[in-house]
Amino acid sequence: MASGAPRNAEATRKRLLKAAAAEFARYGIAGARVDRLAAEAQSNKAQIYHYYGSKDGLFDAVFEALVAQVLSEAPMDAHDLPEYAGRLFDGYEQYPDIIRLATWYRLERGGDGTHVQAVLDADRAKVTAIAAAQAAGAVTDAYAPEVLLGLVIHTAALWTAQTPEYEHLVGALSSGQRRDIVVSAVAALTGPHGGGGSRGPGGSDR
Repeated sequence: MASGAPRNAEATRKRLLKAAAAEFARYGIAGARVDRLAAEAQSNKAQIYHYYGSKDGLFDAVFEALVAQVLSEAPMDAHDLPEYAGRLFDGYEQYPDIIRLATWYRLERGGDGTHVQAVLDADRAKVTAIAAAQAAGAVTDAYAPEVLLGLVIHTAALWTAQTPEYEHLVGALSSGQRRDIVVSAVAALTGPHGGGGSRGPGGSDR
């Protein structure tokens, strides 16, 4: 019996994280109800507080698991930023709750000084890699590396971060066409001669 306890605890945590991801994606942090997600996970509120301490702690666990998933499934090659954007697009298509959770995180936690260390570390590593690719002449230096990273990330999220009205305009585009647009746009933006030759705000000094 005792040998099965760790496995049961791990299974409970997985169910809680899955139910919490859906609950937070739909209602945000403030609107999420612990009793509702506990019921969905076939658990109870006491277990949530035991494992995660609070509703905010549970959200943090969900978001950190999301970050780990993205880092694992969409690794960045600074010399092939278009395909990196394509992999991000694939992730957004496969896991639509990613954008919703990130939006709630930005809206409800963005101003409280909270940071996910894994995100900070990953972003710094990506900026360093992009800067090295710029120095090698493989990537445009029309923008500072941190700005270029943001442009790539947000281009990949173009189709999932739009209004219903805009979706009405582009609704006939297939998933494959949308991915191709993301990849080709990032290729035009980030290639050695990309960026339109402008070194405006945020541009590199090189």
